[in-house]
Amino acid sequence: MCPSVRRFLLPLGVALGVLLGACGSSSPASTTTVASSTTPTGPGPANPPAVSGATDLHGKPGIGAGSSPAPTSLETKDLVVGSGTVAAATSTVEVQYVGADYANGKDFDSSWQRGQPSTFPLNEVVPGFSQGIVGMKVGGRREIVIPPALGYGAAGRAPAVGPDETLVFVVDLLAVQ
Repeated sequence: MCPSVRRFLLPLGVALGVLLGACGSSSPASTTTVASSTTPTGPGPANPPAVSGATDLHGKPGIGAGSSPAPTSLETKDLVVGSGTVAAATSTVEVQYVGADYANGKDFDSSWQRGQPSTFPLNEVVPGFSQGIVGMKVGGRREIVIPPALGYGAAGRAPAVGPDETLVFVVDLLAVQ
């Protein structure tokens, strides 16, 4: 699949496992550290969206609605700090993730719903998703808040993502290649 098509599809991966040949499930590292710091790259909301099941790496996390105003720059928050290999911008990663609308917390995409992790090169997804994973360690779980400029912008990706929509992902990093 050509990179421009893959960039369009990811992380909105309807049948992503089939399109990209995702691997079977993998277990995250058993040693985890819980973290609570938010790392904005600019001003953002005082409180990122709440995540239920934030430290349970065996279950799908739930994402709550964010507070207004939505951030205008990328924000990340390590919910669980991994202890494995660090993801680089040129890495291919295997992840479990759920994506939701920042405004209402409604899921629009989830590898958990498809029943298997997704595998893809970080340089072939929307910039905010890629930048949010870079620096993460295998075995970790991270909340990533992506403003429209680093996501799908004014065009959105109908029907799942509306125009100028801020996105929230909770990502479990399972492997780095």
